[in-house]
Amino acid sequence: MGMDTNPNPITFIPDVRAGTVVDPGRPHHTKVLSAPGVRVVVLTFEAGYVLREHTTPAMLLLQVLDGRVRITAADQVTELAPGGLLRLDAALPHTVEALEESRLMLTRVGTP
Repeated sequence: MGMDTNPNPITFIPDVRAGTVVDPGRPHHTKVLSAPGVRVVVLTFEAGYVLREHTTPAMLLLQVLDGRVRITAADQVTELAPGGLLRLDAALPHTVEALEESRLMLTRVGTP
């Protein structure tokens, strides 16, 4: 699935999981949507993969589409499963660990 940069006032994506694949040994990302002030990406991880501590310049909203991940940020550990939502402030160092094969939807809010 290519990234949607449609200038229309409404964007509908029937399945944000379409086109996502698991790459052994590394995360895979699929760009889903980019519009003024927001960017949506689906990250896929094999079970056991750890995305080492990093930061993002924008506020993040994290939602697991399937699987389960553990997110560590600000000395807090959160296990995120489908149906849950986690918000992280901009520039907050965090790690992501896939407890199972997982797809994680990441929404960057406030991106140019």
